[in-house]
Amino acid sequence: MTTTTDVQTLPQRVLGKTGERVPVLGLGTACGGLGLPDAEAIELYEKAIDRGVTYLDTAPGYERAQRQLGHLVPRRRDEIFLVTKSPTADSAEAVRLLEQNLRDLGTDAVDLCYVHSLGNYDVDQVLAADGSLAGLREAQRRGLTRYVGFTAHHRTGSSERILREAEVDVIMVALNFADHHTYGFDRTVLPLAAERNVGVAAMKVYGGAEAMEYHTREDEDQRLSALEVSAPAFDHERALRWALGLPGVGVAVVGMYSEEELDRNIEWARRWQPLTADEEAQLLEEGRRIARSWGDHYGDIT
Repeated sequence: MTTTTDVQTLPQRVLGKTGERVPVLGLGTACGGLGLPDAEAIELYEKAIDRGVTYLDTAPGYERAQRQLGHLVPRRRDEIFLVTKSPTADSAEAVRLLEQNLRDLGTDAVDLCYVHSLGNYDVDQVLAADGSLAGLREAQRRGLTRYVGFTAHHRTGSSERILREAEVDVIMVALNFADHHTYGFDRTVLPLAAERNVGVAAMKVYGGAEAMEYHTREDEDQRLSALEVSAPAFDHERALRWALGLPGVGVAVVGMYSEEELDRNIEWARRWQPLTADEEAQLLEEGRRIARSWGDHYGDIT
């Protein structure tokens, strides 16, 4: 493992029952795969690892991201906690997708594979003997992934049911102070995860693309940062503080386009402190106003 000062000073937490220590800040690779030239994306991933952001989250839906990572994963595999996804409810398809992900990434195993975007699927099928969770557990037995979980953006009831009826190691759910009022994963899903010692990764801590337009602006050939375009009065550092202050959250996964964004997020992660009661009350009141503007931007609530 790299032992630079950067790595040593980035706080770490235990990711639930996995017992793995991960940095509190993870890098989501959708920005690189969807909006950066390959050389720029690869350079950004390398710099993230050098600075201690060693939790790398990717997916086949992020276009070039996994193949970009394939340029560095074989060299730096022992330094990173590598996460990918299988967006399906079917067992055989989940394994097929994971196998393709591994080929793209240039490795024989990942640390964690999620059933991706749980709210898009019939939960009965996900839980079935020929469902995607069973498929990923079989992949785990084959050594293709160390841990299994799911991601969820909406329909919190689906997440609650999986946590009650199945064994999962880690979940990644949408957690930000505005969607606290809309989807409320922090109110319903996190308590169940805590009861079962399931690891939690927070995503969409700044709202995500569904709330903020930050993909490439082709007409001006200028990328818009998630830190630059947002709802009025959106305080990104406080958003990160809120998400990392939720019970059980081990890592906040943030998409980034540039070294500047990387360094800014690292600075916020290093100096993280929980919100005071007054700060949280004020932030959630701001979130209520933002939530009215965003609406059900990830999809159906129930």
